[in-house]
Amino acid sequence: MTALTAATADGPCMACWQAGPELIIANAADNREALLQALAHDSSPAPALDLSRVEDFDSAGLQLLLAARRQLQDEGRTLTLSQPSPAVRQALSLLGMDALLK
Repeated sequence: MTALTAATADGPCMACWQAGPELIIANAADNREALLQALAHDSSPAPALDLSRVEDFDSAGLQLLLAARRQLQDEGRTLTLSQPSPAVRQALSLLGMDALLK
């Protein structure tokens, strides 16, 4: 299931996206496509990805975040990970990638 939506309703919030509830291998291709397209149409210098509703997160989810981060870095922009859920925090910690949250 792909779940990527604008996180606020007050005007076009192209700078804030909400992901969830799953960022896992089963939906990795759909999530990657949706996120990279959203970021391509987002002109914000630092788009935020709200991870508060993510309940299931694996290494495919990490690859998604790294791909988005790489795309934005190539454009001179920054990805902000907002409100990571316990599942995201635990997976990033286990994978030694806690630095993505800073």
